Amino acid sequence: MAQITSGNGFKLDVPQPKGVVGKEEALRMEEEALAKLQREKRHTFSASTSSSSSDLIVFPETKKQAEKDKFRDIDVDKLTNEELEKLLLDENFGANSRVSRPSSLLGFNLSASYPGGHACSSSPFQSSQWTPVLPTPSSSSVSTPTHQPAPVFPSAPFPKPFQNGFTPTMSPFMTMSAQQPSFMAFTPIQPAAAMVFPQPTVDPEMAKLFDKIASTSEYLKNGKSASTDLDSSKAGTASLAPHPPPQQPAVTESSSISRFDWLDLDPLTKRKAENEEASLASGGAAQTVPGVPAGDPWDAVLETEGNSSRSSPPLEAKAPQSVRSQHRRASTGAAVTRSHSLNIPGTSSPHKPNNQDKGKGKGLVKNATLEEQDAQNLEVVAFCEDVANLRSKFPHGDMSSNPGYVLSPVITQRDSGGDNSSSVKVSIEISESQQPVTFTCDVSSPVELLISQTLCWVHDDLDQVDFSSYLLKVCGQEEVLQNKHSLGSHEYVQNCRKWENEITLQLLSHSTMRRDLARSEEDDHSLIDLEKHLGQVDRPFKENVTRYEGPTPVVDRVVQTMKNLCCALDEVETQAITEAVKRLRHSVNLPRTRSPKNSNTPTNGHTSPVEESMALLTQAVYDLAKLYFSPPSKEASGTTDHLQFTLFALHGIPANWVSSYEKYFLMCSLTHNGKNLFKPVQSKRVGTYKSFFYHIKWDELINFPIAVAVLPLESILSLSLFGVLNQNASGSPDSNKQRKAPELLGKVSMPLFDFRRVLARGSRLLCLWTSAQGAAAAAGTTGNRKRVPAERIVLQVGDAAHRICLPFINTIQSFQKNLLKRADHQLLWDHRLHCRKDHPSSLPKVLASVPSWDWASIAHIHSLLHHWPTLPPVTALEMLDSKFADTEVRSVAVSWIEKSSDDELADYLPQLVQALKFECHLKNALIMFLLSRAQGNINIAHYLYWLLKDAVQDPAWGRRYERVLGALLCLCGAKLRAELEKQTHLVTLLGAVAERVRQAGGSTRQVALQEGLENVQNFFQRNSCRLPLSPSLVAKELNFKACSFFNSNAVPLKLALVNADPLGEEINVMFKVGEDLRQDMLALQMIRIMDRIWLQEGLDLRIVNFKCISTGKDKGMVELVPSSDTLRKIQVEYGVTGSFKDKPLAEWLRKYNPAEDEYEKASENFIYSCAGCCVATYVLGICDRHNDNIMLRSTGHMFHIDFGKFLGHAQMFGSFKRDRAPFVLTSDMAYVINGGERPTSRFQLFVDLCCQAYNLIRKHSGLFLNLLSLMTSSGLPELTGSQDLKYVFDALQPHNTDAEATIFFTRLIESSLGSVATKFNFFIHNLAQLRFSGLPANDEPILSFSPKTYTLKQEGRILHASIFSFQKRYNPDKHYTYVVRILREGQNEPQFVFRTFDEFQELHNKLTILFPLWKLPGFPNKMVLGRTHIKEVAAKRKLELNNYVHNLMRSSTEVTQCDLIYTFFHPIARDDKTEGLDATPKAPEPPLSPTSGRVEGEVKLSISYRNSTLFIMVMHIRDLVSEDGTDPNPYVKTYLLPDPHKTSKRKTKISRKTRNPTFNEMLVYSGYSKETLGLRELQLSVLSAESLRENYFLGGITLRLKDFDLSKETVKWYKLTAVPYF
Repeated sequence: MAQITSGNGFKLDVPQPKGVVGKEEALRMEEEALAKLQREKRHTFSASTSSSSSDLIVFPETKKQAEKDKFRDIDVDKLTNEELEKLLLDENFGANSRVSRPSSLLGFNLSASYPGGHACSSSPFQSSQWTPVLPTPSSSSVSTPTHQPAPVFPSAPFPKPFQNGFTPTMSPFMTMSAQQPSFMAFTPIQPAAAMVFPQPTVDPEMAKLFDKIASTSEYLKNGKSASTDLDSSKAGTASLAPHPPPQQPAVTESSSISRFDWLDLDPLTKRKAENEEASLASGGAAQTVPGVPAGDPWDAVLETEGNSSRSSPPLEAKAPQSVRSQHRRASTGAAVTRSHSLNIPGTSSPHKPNNQDKGKGKGLVKNATLEEQDAQNLEVVAFCEDVANLRSKFPHGDMSSNPGYVLSPVITQRDSGGDNSSSVKVSIEISESQQPVTFTCDVSSPVELLISQTLCWVHDDLDQVDFSSYLLKVCGQEEVLQNKHSLGSHEYVQNCRKWENEITLQLLSHSTMRRDLARSEEDDHSLIDLEKHLGQVDRPFKENVTRYEGPTPVVDRVVQTMKNLCCALDEVETQAITEAVKRLRHSVNLPRTRSPKNSNTPTNGHTSPVEESMALLTQAVYDLAKLYFSPPSKEASGTTDHLQFTLFALHGIPANWVSSYEKYFLMCSLTHNGKNLFKPVQSKRVGTYKSFFYHIKWDELINFPIAVAVLPLESILSLSLFGVLNQNASGSPDSNKQRKAPELLGKVSMPLFDFRRVLARGSRLLCLWTSAQGAAAAAGTTGNRKRVPAERIVLQVGDAAHRICLPFINTIQSFQKNLLKRADHQLLWDHRLHCRKDHPSSLPKVLASVPSWDWASIAHIHSLLHHWPTLPPVTALEMLDSKFADTEVRSVAVSWIEKSSDDELADYLPQLVQALKFECHLKNALIMFLLSRAQGNINIAHYLYWLLKDAVQDPAWGRRYERVLGALLCLCGAKLRAELEKQTHLVTLLGAVAERVRQAGGSTRQVALQEGLENVQNFFQRNSCRLPLSPSLVAKELNFKACSFFNSNAVPLKLALVNADPLGEEINVMFKVGEDLRQDMLALQMIRIMDRIWLQEGLDLRIVNFKCISTGKDKGMVELVPSSDTLRKIQVEYGVTGSFKDKPLAEWLRKYNPAEDEYEKASENFIYSCAGCCVATYVLGICDRHNDNIMLRSTGHMFHIDFGKFLGHAQMFGSFKRDRAPFVLTSDMAYVINGGERPTSRFQLFVDLCCQAYNLIRKHSGLFLNLLSLMTSSGLPELTGSQDLKYVFDALQPHNTDAEATIFFTRLIESSLGSVATKFNFFIHNLAQLRFSGLPANDEPILSFSPKTYTLKQEGRILHASIFSFQKRYNPDKHYTYVVRILREGQNEPQFVFRTFDEFQELHNKLTILFPLWKLPGFPNKMVLGRTHIKEVAAKRKLELNNYVHNLMRSSTEVTQCDLIYTFFHPIARDDKTEGLDATPKAPEPPLSPTSGRVEGEVKLSISYRNSTLFIMVMHIRDLVSEDGTDPNPYVKTYLLPDPHKTSKRKTKISRKTRNPTFNEMLVYSGYSKETLGLRELQLSVLSAESLRENYFLGGITLRLKDFDLSKETVKWYKLTAVPYF
């Protein structure tokens, strides 16, 4: 395999067919060829003549030979200064002589290698102007008529033109414009490598002449300031001169090379250029200007006539110049530069081409098409100007927009209660004080108040203190609180309150605060170069380097060169090239008078057949070049012509397509806002053809019978390629294949009008991006699962009655959220003014109902838009979707989104980045808005960088994202840019380590991890680094001992990083490769937005928000939540069937929260967070919810991880759907919620929280549907279209009322809690994850009820242990605990600890694992007949356990002195509480004694009235009392009295065995007026349903409806009484 590295450092492994060489071999052959070429040149230069007869290309002659050689006949050595001045001042000397200048094929490096690494190579997919190598007076300079472009040569600045305007002849390849632009244009396909200065061609005679001219009096008089006329300064110009190597042969004559040698384009036969980099200071900014290899071979092919600046006024918007040498990186990372050029003789000759001579073979005249500007390139220039203007609005001296540090994010929230929880304790570190200042303040206090209170401790005279010059920095994070906001609004403070951590801050002044990310004055004046900082951006396409091998005949070399040329241009082979090559092959055998190798002089006025063929071939190269840029655009206004274009061919098709498909056709559609403007047109079905390469040729005119004038400006032309399966592809006919429909192989879309609102004309090459079927067919069945870069597949379209310019862009239809029929759309549009007045949020739906977007309608639409009331930013997001293509609509939407704060904007950044795909052009308001926010906020810039870096991988949109990323890196400043580069380097190192560990075997993984982390540690030794997760997290090194890996499929790394802030805690992250984390990012973003909505409504569901970021293709970083475990790890402490038990979660929480108030707080956190998880996972359809994907923190917060399956895409276990419940709610969770096995009012709280949270999210249904819709084009496998969005639409029930939604979600809770499938799913996962792992690691507890491990050395040796007694406990259910008496060495008093029978059994089970070969005492049988928790069983077990402990302590010392034994007998919190055996345990509340007629309890009702209907929602009942003290089976029955016939009877379902039932059922009375209801009473009765006897009464209420305000809903608890009932 040849490993090829493009200029951007993207390594590719490509197959090595015949004619392709490896890099190492290529470099060796290049050196040999260089040495050979230099030997030949030394030999040939001595015999060279001034004759041009050996040149294949002959430029027209207009002067006599003697006049042309006048200059060369001068003996410079004998020439005096006076004679030289006289000669130079002679107006006739050289007046008609013009240097001939090759054009270097318009920026292309037409070698046998792909032009992708070329710094300025043009793209077949972007219509960038191919500017010449360096500026010429005619076309390539951004200059004014008063500044003549000044040439540059190696020794000194060239003098000004003499008084007659004559400028001495010199090498034309080192020319540069006198006026440098303030920015550099973005050049397509690949980022620029380092700029290189090849050796200029200046022969010794010219050098002597320059030296002579510099000493003349005319120069001394007129040329003093010449050095400053070049561009900026004398020193800057001098630095442009590369140092010429010694004994460089002069190249001035045309006879020193054979006539066909210009075609030798093989890069491996060229000499290696000695390149140097140089910089030119311009406006205080470093700017590099390229030099050009002397005599590029294609310069001779495309020789153009140079015009003076006077004859061709300069174009103001001309694209700046770029490099003309292609760089590739060696495997070591060092740059390898190849010059693909020969020194072409005669290029410095002062011959003047005659553009009137059209004779073939005589030479090439100037091709006007190649000199014209291109619309796409103008757009890039305009974009760069906008970026430069944007930067000028954010000067580095403005502290508000350039603080240089990260601002702590702010989340607005409404405080839910007026309790004491609004006060917090704050600790502030002060440099002047050794001890921190600690005080209590209200969370609503502004940060400025905290600063003033803190300064009171430091300064006596506060009048002299400027409070605004101080900041509060977060300890452990590089972020600063915002002074104008309240303390409690900061995300950091909210997280501290959530985790009950201390709020620790540090007081700093502006002068002492590190501003290490601030922009400088130099940044304000630096070059806007979109390519400059993109060196590490990977491209998703592969490149090939091919060459011919061995000596071949001349014509074969020409043909091979043309094949290399076409290969370099994505295997694009035009018909003209094919015909010219055929003619060339044929012409070799035609009779001729003399060999074309010896002469190219016409015979009898006719050229030789070979020369005619070569001229045709050269013209074909011109035509191929034309395909890479646009002819002039055409105003569309008033054009009544039909839209038509020609489909030529599809180039570069994968080899596997040839065998898989027999016919191909294109479906052409014209759309706007995602709707067809005309019926799609299908091309004819054709097969494949092959000349150099396989291609599909149509050459078919496609016509849309619609006038161009009526097309909307944002019209999109979409072309979709379909393949008809080859029936014999597998070797035998297949009846199934015969019936199979054509497969979609790929597509491309593009706007018809450019950013200047004009319709362009001309042929174009478009990059077709493949569909899933096309990519699979192209990959074939090789079995190689390694990802390889995709091939470019190029579609050639154009020439018709009008050649339509087709720049490359795409649009994707999004889900139509307004499920309206056509008549509804018309109705909505007819009532648009009413909507504007009363329903302004309906604007997106009104715009989606516009009947026509043609030019006649657009003025009215825009008028309506500009008179519409301002929409909230979250509503305006919908107007950035793909179904709104109009530029003005999108600009207005951006103006409304601009009103959002930076912290609100950060929540929606991923969607805004995706919305860039739906913009028709690069120059748009959305990009400028994002860049402006990134300028003023480091958080925005940081996350925007990583989102764009990830988006660059998109094969269809990567070019646009590269440009935006290039602009961002230009704007953000050198310091932030360096920080982002460090992060990128760190990610690269971690990715290599993770991949190595993943590929290693089980036993070698630890070694691979240690070796890999050494490289990461070396990186940290050089510098600290901010983490991609957050710019406020700064790490300085790895904590080696704490680093490990997880034993899951992806084998992610667990990394412990030392915080660079000594006041901060360790940073724990996970780094994962092999999995796409973008879906996790999206799911976590949606949950975070839900949490923001709940907080703003005053509902804090204690949601755990952790950070996750994708740092590249299938790799990323995830924040690890401390003090948390998976449910599986908690449950398997009780065996593999632990998922079927009810107590594991409760007992795990009690282990970490032994105090009763701590456990109550943890239980409350669990109730709230579990409610939030249920709602979030249901709405988002998160599946694959096994117990390793749900985690529990020791503080009681539950949260979900790993969102690989969402939007209802369930995980399958064979044909069994694993996720069968609406969401995960199991009996062990209900045990924690209820505080025991029986339902309590705490479960009613849980249900209310779920329903309240669900209804709050439903109010924002449009927001979530819009956000997800904007992501349908992101390439996520489970979010591709309307069917995925429909899941969320159905889950949100947007058409239901809140009451209906409450009932709906209550039924979901009941369904989930009653599902056995969830527990079975957990059990299956436990079996799948079952590993023999012995005891847990050191950082994990070895017993479920002990949080730590204890040893003999810590505790003291146990002399004796026995079971002393047993006690009855209620915690919360009845059970027996056994008192163990322990006597230790050195202690006089015994210790007492309390252990349950289950805990003794856990000890025994783990001892058998730890000591499998030791004989351990037998453990008592757990199974008992009858009831377990009774005194008789406890007494029997006391004797059995005592015998077990006695025998255990007499075992071998390895057993009796192990850590497991000493951890088991170590006193824990509950032992300290009950120490003292005389203390009696707290008696439980006795069961209620049988009552006769006693009624207790309350019922919660919601009463509302609308549309002549009374709605009674029975919500909850609590604290019911039954007759016999047992749990009743309650239900509710209601009547509207008076009701003599009992027609108003309504009742709920029956709840089984509970005193605290939840119903959430609606009882409806229809057809009642308010007046009628005012005369009625509502009688409600609660009864217990009994199967063996009559139902009995539990309580009731009677409510007079006239006491209610039926115009609004009333929700209230009512006390039950013993009222009479029916």
